[in-house]
Amino acid sequence: MLDVRPPAVAGSFYPEDPSQLAEDVRGYLAAVPATNGPAPKAVIVPHAGYIYSGPVAATAYARLAALRDVVRRVVLIGPAHYLPIRGLAASAAAAFATPLGEVPVDRAAIDGLRDLPQVVVRDDAHEPEHSLEVQLPFLQTVLGDFAIVPLVAGAASYDEVRAVLERLWGGAETLIVISSDLSHYHDYARAGRLDAETAAAILALDADAIGEERACGRIPIGGLLRVARAKGLTATSIDLRNSGDTAGPRSHVVGYGSFLFN
Repeated sequence: MLDVRPPAVAGSFYPEDPSQLAEDVRGYLAAVPATNGPAPKAVIVPHAGYIYSGPVAATAYARLAALRDVVRRVVLIGPAHYLPIRGLAASAAAAFATPLGEVPVDRAAIDGLRDLPQVVVRDDAHEPEHSLEVQLPFLQTVLGDFAIVPLVAGAASYDEVRAVLERLWGGAETLIVISSDLSHYHDYARAGRLDAETAAAILALDADAIGEERACGRIPIGGLLRVARAKGLTATSIDLRNSGDTAGPRSHVVGYGSFLFN
């Protein structure tokens, strides 16, 4: 068994220095206006470099303050960007590391998925992957003690993801985090139109209305939307921006959204 999965994108997607990383994450969270409302069961958050998507991700993570001493397990699913895989890849690691420390992996939860044919153990899929890693410093900051169930999704159906989520759904102790950016490399105006359509599909819990090129995490999002519809959850959009709004040019942008499910 791999003891600890080391960070792959510290120093590129986010600061490698622990003090700077902690300061940056706290700064993103502090910039979110205070709001009231129920804490979410699930969130969709972006996963680009922090200067681009950090402010958008923070709008969801800031809503988790009430869950600090409640959540003990985070089911974290994002897309596989680097290796073609079939199904969903779990990790054999005992923990995932960031500059802020180690986060234990819920090995019992992963063992409980092994009878599902779409779940495989592929540490090679996790080794370079940023979609899960960039969420960890935010989670380490807003939550107390927790373990993760890290899964990267490749060629899988919405219902295959749904089956995994239903197996892991749990109660208040379990938070679902879906990691996904939205449209990629369109001009600012076109990206805004495409992302607004994707946001509308998410709010309608309509997985089939999200086109293949609309979100890199379309498969995990689709699985969540099917579970949310079955369980009577409601989706709320709390932020919808792109890299042209945060830290990049507007000629070729990447879209980001934060969504809550209650």
